[in-house]
Amino acid sequence: MRLKITHRTEYRYDQPVQYLLQRLRLLPSSGRTQTVGSWAIRVEGAREEVRFTDHFGNDTRLVSAESGQNSITVEATGDVTTHDTAGVTGPHQGFAPLWLFAQQTPLTTAGEGIRALAGAVGQGTEIERLHTLMGAIRERVAYRPGTTSVVTPAEEALALKSGVCQDHSHIFIAAAGTLGFPARYVSGYLMMDADVEQAASHAWAEAYVVGLGWVAFDPANGISPDERYVRVATGRDYRDASPVSGILLGQAQEKLAVTVTVEQ
Repeated sequence: MRLKITHRTEYRYDQPVQYLLQRLRLLPSSGRTQTVGSWAIRVEGAREEVRFTDHFGNDTRLVSAESGQNSITVEATGDVTTHDTAGVTGPHQGFAPLWLFAQQTPLTTAGEGIRALAGAVGQGTEIERLHTLMGAIRERVAYRPGTTSVVTPAEEALALKSGVCQDHSHIFIAAAGTLGFPARYVSGYLMMDADVEQAASHAWAEAYVVGLGWVAFDPANGISPDERYVRVATGRDYRDASPVSGILLGQAQEKLAVTVTVEQ
């Protein structure tokens, strides 16, 4: 399936900023599940300082804006041809060792609730157990925007029984780690059946299964990603793979607007 994607992020400030530095992870790469055609990243109100590939294999760019800027716009657009691989991404690659994805982070630390969730998975093959885990998370944690934030830990989101795709992914990563699977966070895009225009990008998780490699699971939708999904960045959690993040110096108050369109 060939998908056309536009991801626009606009920051507006109530007064000129003193200094701003943003990190962009907005360039997908070709691989087993997708082939990237054209892709462009356009930045207004800031300049690119450096670009590099981080230790997770993500294309990363740093852009900065100096004193006097009132708005910053970042737009990524392009087309990607996707392939349905039943969620199998492939063997582990990159500089980050596999054992790193078995380590907990502040956002993926397993507490009593997540350990109980993982303990209830039961028997079966590794793939069956991971699918059971995904289904249990979707059943227990309702998709409800506004109840969590980007700094909400997995254990807290599970206790709230609500959250968004990043919370589902963090819970899956934490529980999969308890079951002995290295797991990682994936940020990207999903073509929705009903809505071309969306308010945010999407996120899901991958677990490493011996003999298969990385296998993707989307607890928010209860499926393994298919040809409607585009992978952009990976990491241990949201902080490692977020599309746009940064620091702002000064007293300016920020207003953020994000629009994402994904269409065939």
